[in-house]
Amino acid sequence: MLVSAKEMLTKAKAGKYAVGQFNINNLEWTKSILLTAEELQSPVILGVSEGAGKYMCGYKTIVGMVKGMLEELNITVPVALHLDHGSFEGAKACINAGFSSIMFDGSHYPIEENIEKTTQLVHACDILGISLEAEVGSIGGEEDGVIGAGECADPDECKAIADLGVTMLAAGIGNIHGKYPENWAGLSFETLDAIQAKTGDMPLVLHGGTGIPADMIKKAISLGVAKINVNTECQLAFQEATRKYIEEGKDLEGKGFDPRKLLAPGAEAIKATVKEKMELFGSVGKAK
Repeated sequence: MLVSAKEMLTKAKAGKYAVGQFNINNLEWTKSILLTAEELQSPVILGVSEGAGKYMCGYKTIVGMVKGMLEELNITVPVALHLDHGSFEGAKACINAGFSSIMFDGSHYPIEENIEKTTQLVHACDILGISLEAEVGSIGGEEDGVIGAGECADPDECKAIADLGVTMLAAGIGNIHGKYPENWAGLSFETLDAIQAKTGDMPLVLHGGTGIPADMIKKAISLGVAKINVNTECQLAFQEATRKYIEEGKDLEGKGFDPRKLLAPGAEAIKATVKEKMELFGSVGKAK
């Protein structure tokens, strides 16, 4: 059964660890992440961007696939199905399709409009028991057309959004999506500390988890980050394993062209990446 991310993140913030959000792009991705979460007894959040939603034939298709897998694979750990960087319309569509968690990214609107739109969603999510993530200050890099330069959020604006009653808050602290450039200045822990001081027990979210050094991840968790998003790293692991399989000519041996065989090394590589991240975030064994 899908659950809201509220309880898992409240526990994570109190216990000084973080729950990973791993974005899904297809069946293999979803299966690898769920099996790893179950094996490690870790709570998990499956992230779906609007682009991935279109690619996978819409939100209802995704809900059907994920719910079916939870049952068929006997998954017992808490699993939230979460819209990543959703528009206002996308958020409403996912609520209707049966997602258990939503992110509304109003960071590109003026703060007043971000507050107004977030407020409307807070009421709907409260009634339905769905967790809601809001964003203040853009996250650098590109995410489905939303581009930012890794700015740092204003702690007062963060407080204004947190006070609306959202479940979790994504705030820009110099992090970016995709691969980090050579000249990246690192995370602004000063900003993170100031945001936590104003938002108290609110679980904070770190986007762009790929490529942030482990010591920075651990420090961010100690300063209130309870949810960390990972996408690019799984994509790179999948790509590398698939490339190796083809370069070694395995797709030409016997039935090596069968997509189930062709995609198997990539699916295993995702499992290894997810395991490494769950260990780093400290969520292993926390499903109880």
